[in-house]
Amino acid sequence: MTLLGLLVYLLPLRLEASLSSDWDTRAGLWAGLSSCGRLLFSRQQYHLRRLLTKILKKQVLSPGIKRFELDAAEIARKALPGQFVVLRVNEEGERIPLTVADTIPDRGILVIVFQEAGKSTRLLGSLCEGDTILDLIGPLGRPSHIEKFGTVVCIGGGVGTPEIFPVARALKQAGNKVISIIGFRNKDLILMADEMESVSDELIVATDDGSNGTKGFVTDMLKQVIDRGEKVDHIFAVGPVIMMKMVSKTSEPYKIPTVVSLNPIMLDATGMCGVCRVEVGGETKLACVDGPEFDGHKVDFDLLMARLRTYLPEEKQSLELFEAAQKIGGCCGGKGACHA
Repeated sequence: MTLLGLLVYLLPLRLEASLSSDWDTRAGLWAGLSSCGRLLFSRQQYHLRRLLTKILKKQVLSPGIKRFELDAAEIARKALPGQFVVLRVNEEGERIPLTVADTIPDRGILVIVFQEAGKSTRLLGSLCEGDTILDLIGPLGRPSHIEKFGTVVCIGGGVGTPEIFPVARALKQAGNKVISIIGFRNKDLILMADEMESVSDELIVATDDGSNGTKGFVTDMLKQVIDRGEKVDHIFAVGPVIMMKMVSKTSEPYKIPTVVSLNPIMLDATGMCGVCRVEVGGETKLACVDGPEFDGHKVDFDLLMARLRTYLPEEKQSLELFEAAQKIGGCCGGKGACHA
């Protein structure tokens, strides 16, 4: 096996240390080694094996959106706001990048929230409490830059709300005044409003149809906050790409620094493949290692949206095959039998 092949093989593995010395000492040594050094060190000093990740709790937050509490103590201890993980349901499954929605470090719990948008997330959502996920790697990406800015607006659109939650909480703990704006298509899709309110000085809920909260988009609410004379020092936004684009356009004339969390197509999530490349300020960046957060005023959102549409026909076909298989006895789990 080539070195590159071995590295790719090792990516989905979680490490279980077999040494008896202090974990922090080993972790410090691990962080200081080069890629090749890490490989040699792991081969010589560590026992590598797959650690299946158990689903401890499953909740349905709103139609098509689910919350899992996972038994992942190592990641729960290390993850910071803004970072993400990548998982695979089974050996034949695709890698799914998901932003960390919360952690409970003292209980070793990692929380993820996801929308069942395609075949892989539908398969993930079909798992139950007590089931296991084959591979989990993280925390990945650069954490959010948290400091006392002053007044910060945190914006979550749809399933972006759970992702902005840990950021809003950290900003509040840093001494900021936090104004949170969360937006949904209708009242049935609202999620985590109570949690967001608990970490905010002010919470604004918007729905497209006005069925709950204020009718309008999150950009309308942001404009109202600015127009009422609120001195906004920073904005963080997570949600659909078009929403983040419009938030950035709304804040740009006021020169309010705006941070967005990007979700391009991603593969290895460690900077090797380049699949998650985005254009920021005229430069190519990798969302997995340079991000996922970037200056919203510099992101080429149109290019990002075009790249996200690349595999739509294949994604649609995969979902249709999955749904058809469910009707006749269940999905094969990616082994190809669904094509029969």
